[in-house]
Amino acid sequence: MTATIIDGKAFAANLRERIGAMAADFERQAGRKAGLAVVLVGDDAASQVYVRSKGKATLAANMESFTHLLPGDTTQDDLLAMVDTLNANPKVDGILVQLPLPAHLDEQAVVDRILPSKDVDGLTPVSTGQLALGLPGLVPCTPLGSLMLLKDQLGDLSGMDAVVIGRSILVGKPMAQLLLDANATVTIAHSRTKNLPEVVSRADIVVAAVGRPEMVKAEWLKDGATVIDVGINRLAPEGGAEKGRLVGDVDFAGASERAGAITPVPGGVGPMTIAVLLRNTLVAAHRNAGLSPPESL
Repeated sequence: MTATIIDGKAFAANLRERIGAMAADFERQAGRKAGLAVVLVGDDAASQVYVRSKGKATLAANMESFTHLLPGDTTQDDLLAMVDTLNANPKVDGILVQLPLPAHLDEQAVVDRILPSKDVDGLTPVSTGQLALGLPGLVPCTPLGSLMLLKDQLGDLSGMDAVVIGRSILVGKPMAQLLLDANATVTIAHSRTKNLPEVVSRADIVVAAVGRPEMVKAEWLKDGATVIDVGINRLAPEGGAEKGRLVGDVDFAGASERAGAITPVPGGVGPMTIAVLLRNTLVAAHRNAGLSPPESL
């Protein structure tokens, strides 16, 4: 068996194109563009790349992009004041504070300060509670993108056995909740799980989000399982290469011979994260303008 490769890059490109058309419709209805504000504190190189790519994607989707670059020694009070300013700005529908923040800042306090109606990362306590209760809210981007890929590949997820490896608030916990809402039977596995290979072997769906390169082996998988690999890990350079290759949390080469479908790294879940960020911004814009978001979002 050779697994179907789930092309997240193509799916995300299609989603962004549809969002761009819906954003143009929103502008005609609301008399303004949807707006996304991104705040970056410090000069972390990887974060700078992410912020630039988010800004370009936002503009390409017919939305306004507001980027705020703050020095690394920004105080907690000054950062909270920036969030307050964005909360009060009617042109801003979504606020994303790029994480991680410098060590002297309290990340949770900053996230908590974002209005839930503008919480496009889906990380505030209110957003988390809305997801748990099945109420309309904004959902973390990577898990929602993963769910979209699963539904596109499998259709109805009802009754399927799903194992989520990892319990972070960014991916693992919201992923499990989304799968529960889709009527899957869900197990959350983590570093303390006993007999992890045996747990994984029962799963129709495996979502790996643990941050350990190629940890999930082919022999762990049930024949024909669908594998969503959220991990992005860079291995040590080999043979004089400047950078090591990117791999996921799953042994892709081996798993591809056993799984029914699998996301590659890169090109799988990664492109979905920014596409869903744009989706969340447009949903927030409709709600903030007193409009109903399109059902296709």
